[in-house]
Amino acid sequence: MTLQEEIKKRRTFAIISHPDAGKTTITEQLLKFGGAIREAGTVKARKTGNFAKSDWMDIEKERGISVTSSVMQFDYAGKRVNILDTPGHEDFSEDTYRTLMAVDAAVMVIDSAKGIEAQTKKLFQVVKRRGIPVFTFINKLDRDGREPLDLLSELEEILGIASVPMNWPIGMGKNFQGLYDFTHGRVEVYQPEDGKRFVEFDENGEVPASHPLTKNPFFTQALEDAELLLDAGNQFSEEEVVAGQLTPVFFGSALTSFGVETFLETFLEYAPEPHSHKTVDEEEIEPLNPDFSGFIFKIQANMDPRHRDRIAFVRIVSGEFERGMDVNLVRTGKKVKLSNVTQFMAESRENVENAVAGDIIGVYDTGTYQVGDTLTTGKLKKAFEPLPTFTPELFMRVQAKNVMKQKSFQKGIDQLVQEGAIQLYKSYTTGDIMLGAVGQLQFEVFKDRMEREYNSETIMTPMGSKTVRWIKEEDLDEKMSSSRNILARDRFDHPLFLFENEFAMRWFQDKYPDVELLEQFSV
Repeated sequence: MTLQEEIKKRRTFAIISHPDAGKTTITEQLLKFGGAIREAGTVKARKTGNFAKSDWMDIEKERGISVTSSVMQFDYAGKRVNILDTPGHEDFSEDTYRTLMAVDAAVMVIDSAKGIEAQTKKLFQVVKRRGIPVFTFINKLDRDGREPLDLLSELEEILGIASVPMNWPIGMGKNFQGLYDFTHGRVEVYQPEDGKRFVEFDENGEVPASHPLTKNPFFTQALEDAELLLDAGNQFSEEEVVAGQLTPVFFGSALTSFGVETFLETFLEYAPEPHSHKTVDEEEIEPLNPDFSGFIFKIQANMDPRHRDRIAFVRIVSGEFERGMDVNLVRTGKKVKLSNVTQFMAESRENVENAVAGDIIGVYDTGTYQVGDTLTTGKLKKAFEPLPTFTPELFMRVQAKNVMKQKSFQKGIDQLVQEGAIQLYKSYTTGDIMLGAVGQLQFEVFKDRMEREYNSETIMTPMGSKTVRWIKEEDLDEKMSSSRNILARDRFDHPLFLFENEFAMRWFQDKYPDVELLEQFSV
């Protein structure tokens, strides 16, 4: 198979949602259909020890939440599928935002009872800004939920995206009968007594009159809704879907695996192939460019507790990766050999000999890489556009509980900070270590991982919220530091202030009008 044919087989997408909408459960079911796992273990099945494949951290298994993006790959219907399961919890949205830079499409999971929730709305805005095609799966039809027409209206009113249903629910909750499938011309029957999952339409495009469904009042209602939608609703347009202007909507139940396989088949038919990415000078790098290029959107420590390793996740943008190849690390200008490279099924992985544009590969990292790094070969020399970064809002002082374990404490901090979820600062005057994060849960995960993965108990003292502003090295004066504006350095040794509040920052600016305060470090 040619490189072009291989690239055209790739479908790389992220699953996004508010916590508890069923995102990890639908990921499980997709993996099951792809043959990647034999049995889908729901997140809540704790007693069986049968945890979600995509939730591999101990804290994720205990709490039943995803706090880190996972990458999983499988083959289905002639396509090579890369799924990125993202954290739903808002404290980890930075990880999700970066992950969204590495995909070609997004699947938005919505709870049929709750509709569009806060985190879904936030994540959708990121997807919309990037023009990523969105496919919507309205979940939990086996429970009572809101009227399907209301849910479609919400997509347009709250998210501002047109929608087109690809199937339609027949009843809901205890009265759930199945799905009226416009796309395939059939009804998908929920828990059929005769074992026949599909009822094909006859030559008139209807369910045969002899079928018991035709006497069912919920089917009659669904038929009326369907006719209304076909007459007055939006028409399906592949061009509008790819442009991110129209979202195809699928109904189903991930927990009972109903409607998921039909969704997967239809999604793979219309989801886009790998797309081009822009460099810092706006040049578009096309997937079919023969030179290899890719960018690191995530670094994860200790995916394998036995080896205490660190993996840099690379989205391949163009060309083909071959094991042992030399690439240029654009940030440093140095050559790096890619010899120990893996592909993933959550925490299990295997060495990979080659991969192409659209694939996600994991490169073993000994401290060489940073989130946002670009890797290239041949004529490609420019870095890709920078990934989004978030200035922390909450801060903690952190120290080792046992001073004798300072070495493992320092190693843990260095490695976990490199993942990009928490930021490291050191007080200029005392050398105290301070951590900054977008949300409180990140500190809890940090403390938990320091104990489990580095055998280092920590004492964490809250500092409250602070406003971070960088300054230029030539403006640095130790005397400027006070309890209300702590002078510190970030992990790259750039000077900055942690201001207690906006008032403290304005007071500082009045006192030192010649010192420029920067929202982000600039060279």
